[in-house]
Amino acid sequence: MLVGSGTVLIQPLRISNFLEANDTMPRIPLIPFDDLSDEQKRVYNAIKSGPRGVVQGPLKVWLESPELADKSQALGAFCRYDTTLPPRLSELAIIITGAHWKAGFEWHVHAPIALEAGIDAEAVEAIRGGREPVLAKQDEQVVYAFTTQLLRNREVSDATYAKALEVLSYRSVVDLVGLLGYYGLISMTIKAFEVPVPKGSEEPFA
Repeated sequence: MLVGSGTVLIQPLRISNFLEANDTMPRIPLIPFDDLSDEQKRVYNAIKSGPRGVVQGPLKVWLESPELADKSQALGAFCRYDTTLPPRLSELAIIITGAHWKAGFEWHVHAPIALEAGIDAEAVEAIRGGREPVLAKQDEQVVYAFTTQLLRNREVSDATYAKALEVLSYRSVVDLVGLLGYYGLISMTIKAFEVPVPKGSEEPFA
C-alpha cells in the first residue's frame, strides 16, 4: 500500500471467474462452479446478481454451508449498503474492524472504498498501522471512539455512548453495532480459513 498526495494506491479487484481471485486457500478447497450443488449455485447467483456483483474471499468459504452463506450475505448487503450510516462512516467502521483483526482481504477490499467515501488517506494509513488517526469530522471521531472501545475493551464508556447518540441517533448506533458484528464475522472467517489477498496484491498486515 502506498500513501501519498492524499491517496492510497491499491489495485481494484476485477473478478470474472469463480476461481480467478484466489486459486487456492490453505485451509478450505475451492470448488469449481460446475461442481457446486444446486443450493450452492442458487446462493452464488444471489450474491453475484446483488449489489456486490462478485463472490469472493470469505463469501466463497461460506458456500460450504449454503444456508449460512445465504443468510449472512443478506445481512452483509444490508450492513454495507442500506444502514442509516453514510458510506463514509460505515467504511470507517469496516476498516477499523479489519485492522483490529489484521484481516488482509477485508482491508484490501474496503480501504479503497473508505478513501473514495471521503476518509482521509493519512487517517486510513494510521488505522492500518494501529495508530490513532486524526479525524477532522465529529461523526468520524465518534465512530472511531465507539468502534475502538467496543473492539478493544469489549464495552463502550457512558461518555462515548452518549456522544454517539447525540451525533448519530439510536437507530444509527444500532446499525453501527450490527455492522461491526457482521464484519467481525467476515474477519474471523478470513483469519480462521487463512483467506489470502488476491494474487499480486500486497498483504497489508505482513
